[in-house]
Parts: sequence; C-alpha cells; structure tokens
Amino acid sequence: MSELINNRAQRIQTLKEIIWRLHQGHPPEEVKHQLRELVRQTDYSEIVAMEQELMAEGMSPQEIQSMCDLHSQVTREILVPPPPRPVPPGHPVDTFRREIWALRSVLLQMRQLYQRFDHLDDGEDASALVLEWRGLLNQLMDIEKHFQRKEHLFFSRLEQHGITGPSKVMWGKDDEIRALLRDLAQALQQPGLTAGEWKALVHTVGETVVKAVEEMMYKEEQILLPLCMSTLTEEDWAEIWQSSPLYGWCLVEPQEGYRPPEAVLREGLQLAGPDAIRLSTGVLTLEQLAAIFSTLPFDLTFVDADDRVVFFSEGRQRIFARSRAVLGRKVQHCHPPKSVEVVDRILQDFRSGRHDVAEFWINFRGRFVHIRYFAVHDRDGRYLGTLEVTQDVTQIRQLEGERRLLQYDDAPTEVQ
Repeated sequence: MSELINNRAQRIQTLKEIIWRLHQGHPPEEVKHQLRELVRQTDYSEIVAMEQELMAEGMSPQEIQSMCDLHSQVTREILVPPPPRPVPPGHPVDTFRREIWALRSVLLQMRQLYQRFDHLDDGEDASALVLEWRGLLNQLMDIEKHFQRKEHLFFSRLEQHGITGPSKVMWGKDDEIRALLRDLAQALQQPGLTAGEWKALVHTVGETVVKAVEEMMYKEEQILLPLCMSTLTEEDWAEIWQSSPLYGWCLVEPQEGYRPPEAVLREGLQLAGPDAIRLSTGVLTLEQLAAIFSTLPFDLTFVDADDRVVFFSEGRQRIFARSRAVLGRKVQHCHPPKSVEVVDRILQDFRSGRHDVAEFWINFRGRFVHIRYFAVHDRDGRYLGTLEVTQDVTQIRQLEGERRLLQYDDAPTEVQ
C-alpha cells in the first residue's frame, strides 16, 4: 500500500474507489489514512475528473454535494495546488480572488466576535454585539453577487468546454449557503434573548455559516480558479469580463488594468452559424427566433417610427386576430375611428419622450386581457417605434399561495 502511484488515470481511479467507500459509510479517518498511503499528491484537475467520472457512473450530483465537504477534508492533505498564476488587475480572476480575500476578512471578524460574546455574563446586555454581528452578516450577504457571477459566467464557460462537475456540485453548495444565511438573518431578529442565548446562537447557527463559507472559499481558490485558468480561452474571459457588471461586485470593486482585445470584444462568441441573427446578448437562428415568438404566452405587435405595422407574433391562441394584410398599414387605420384619437396621443407622447408606457385592461369574451404599449428607443434615445404586448391574465389573477413542486397543467403529449 505504500507504493507511490504516479499515473494520473490510476490516481483518479484510486480517488474514486476511496470516495465510494466514504459514501458507503467508512469512517473519514480511515479513508484519509488510505488516501495518504495510496496517493501522495494530486491536483485540482484530478479532483474534478474524479467527481465527473463518479457522476458518469451513476452517482447523482446531489449525493456528491451531500458529501462534498467530507471529500474536501479527506483530499485536502494530498492536494497540491499550483502556484497562483499572475493576472493583470481587473481580470475576472483578479477580482474574484480579491472578493475571496474580502469575504475571509469578514469571516475573521465574525470569529473574533465569538470571543467577545464568550466574555459576556448571562445578565449583561448583548445588544451592541448583536448589532455588530448583524452588520457583519450584511457584509457577508454580498456574497450573492460573487455566487451569481460564478454560477452564470464561470460555470457556463466551463460547460462549453465539457466540464459540468463544478456547476452541478458547487451550485448546490451555494444554495445551501444561501439558506444558511437566511436562517442566520432570521435568528438574529429574535427579540428578548439573554446574553447566554445569543452566545449559543452565534456558536451554532453562526459557526455553521462561517464554516460553510470558508469551505466554499477554499474550493473556489484551490480548485475552481486553477481549473478556469487552465481551461478558459481569451474569448471566454472577454465574455466574463463584459457580462460581469450585470451581476455586480462583492465587497470590492475591480481594479483598472485588464481589458480584452477589441477584436475579441467585437467578434464575440461563435454560438451559431454565419446566417444567425447576432444580438448583444446572444445569437439565434431565424428558425429559433420565429419559434420563440410563436411560443411566448402573449401577443406582440410592433409599429415603426412612421406609425406603420411592420411585425406581429403568431401565437397559438392570439387574443386579437392579425393577418399579413396589416403589414405596412398605418396603425391609425387598424383601429375604429373612435379610438384613433387615443392611438395618436400615445404615439405622440412616446415620440416626444413624455411617456414610455401606456396600459389598459379589459374583459374580452370571458377573459381578462392586459394590454400594454411600450416606447422603443435605440441606445442614443432615438424613437424607433411602439411595441404592443397583449396578454390573457385570467388564470394569473386567480393564483394564490405558492407552487414549488413540479406540476403540469396542460394535457400530456402522446409520444408516437
């Protein structure tokens, strides 16, 4: 058992076998000892490969997620992290690292606050310390922006390279942390607790949160970031850099320095063929675009800057009938004379910039219909036209409570 295993495939296989034993209930200390004997060192890529192979062999992401922290504990002693690769200030990795450091600073302050709680006698007033703890929790809540960028940008780019393990497992752990943070925030709002009760609360619920975030910061720094650095291309980083402001920053702001090459920013990511319609948020084929418009649960009609109808969607159950004969027609001619004055007023208000939205709701053939008009402008504020959105909201108005479990309301489709 003491023979060193240097072959990568053998190391991954050995990791898998021992992790399976952990899932079957073998004590972590026993598994740790076997790992140290069989595998003297491994790296982040082998940990990721091991988890991906386990999922391919039938272990669910939820099972791996449930044991994820134990996996980390038993592999930490043999994990040899690569030296951090330098990146320019403002690079997505640089910003992500700085956020991890800032979050660790908050966690350290939380741990230091434990000691101050410990020095309180039961009869003392703990309100000042509780207020300080709430302030630190508010800072920690900023982790949501950190998670959002990781889940929607880093994971999406890794998946483009066929790496799905981190997104399936880490995202689940992120959701666990979100729930823990909500629990802690709720616990800190309890009235009338004694100093001893506050002390117990921060050492139970608070400590659980701190440990969970610390563990995630370790996984991000030692596994996720090295994996991204070795996998993602300049085009991937350009996409991440360009999209990151949509989600915001956690505790720190990006530094100045990094900017993707202009050619990369202009070209964007090739997600479809040369005949695709390229938009600022993605690309679609003409077939996909037409199918999306026909699937939307509302009807669209667009009137251009010259007040002519130039487009309408073909939904499965349009509320107001439209035919292709309407295309190119002045919108004023599409309404009865008594409505033209209102139509002109809306268009004039939209064109002048006085208003951007007009909405109506009516009872129509037993349905409650919501009709909205939106002024459409380009990035420079130039008026392009008016979009009409018509929706049957009869069923929506009847919704009550919550539905959190999957339930189909439509009749099942027969498979031929």
